[in-house]
Amino acid sequence: MSGRIGVRKTYKLYVDGDFPRSESGRTYPALDHRGEVIARVAAATRKDLRGAVRAARRAQPSWAARTGYNRGQIIYRIAEMVEDRAAVFAAQVRMAGVAAAKARREVFRSIDRLVWYAGWADKYQQVIGNLNPVAGPFFNISVPEPTGVVGVIAPEAPALLGLVSRLAPVIVSGNTAVVLASERWPAPSVVLAEAMATADLPGGVVNILTGPRSGMAPYLASHLDVNGIDAYGADEDMLAGLEEAAAAGVKRVVGPPEGRIAWMDDRTAQSPYAIAAFTEIKTVWHPKGL
Repeated sequence: MSGRIGVRKTYKLYVDGDFPRSESGRTYPALDHRGEVIARVAAATRKDLRGAVRAARRAQPSWAARTGYNRGQIIYRIAEMVEDRAAVFAAQVRMAGVAAAKARREVFRSIDRLVWYAGWADKYQQVIGNLNPVAGPFFNISVPEPTGVVGVIAPEAPALLGLVSRLAPVIVSGNTAVVLASERWPAPSVVLAEAMATADLPGGVVNILTGPRSGMAPYLASHLDVNGIDAYGADEDMLAGLEEAAAAGVKRVVGPPEGRIAWMDDRTAQSPYAIAAFTEIKTVWHPKGL
């Protein structure tokens, strides 16, 4: 049809397995690299964030209680759903001005990273945990357990690969996540939410909020029902504010390393120690011979 006006999508939030509108009803335009409007995206508020934290807290005990093998199956299923929609994800990544070939590589690397962390779901405890030497007739065993609810400040770019690289190690150990998506390039994050919603991921395990991060990030860090913050998407000024806000709740803040992060490099952008960053070590003593 000549002269037809296309229907632009309005993306909603992803909270507790559903897609609610922001409680304010506000949206903002998602622009491509040329400044053209490609969609509208929900602008989350602090009230939306509180709802996301409550959903993550409700989901965390049952998610942590699943076997590592089952969590790995579910994360692998997310990878399958992204693979099925690879062309859609590549189109969203290209909106940031990324060349077609590079966009496809980012999508495929995101899929591979999900698969990689899925494989660690039933193995990381053997690497991070220990049988500690003691002087006496006892076993002393250290076992990693999930931290709880983790706030994830997603990198602004690469919007898809950066988010996957930081989200997967958080949830693989049994944590749940409240994600502040890329503000400049939100589309890959919300399309990832749609893939998660059609996978086996229980509602509340991952909650994705879009919108202005400057007001929500400090509030997320200061929320007393959030146990840790992954701040790889924070700049230097934001990171200082997050650490100050998190201090009142004595929560861990994991910030980005100095210098540029090579997100495409598997040797530096993925590691079992990224899983360890949001685990707590529980040590158990047991007498020998009983």
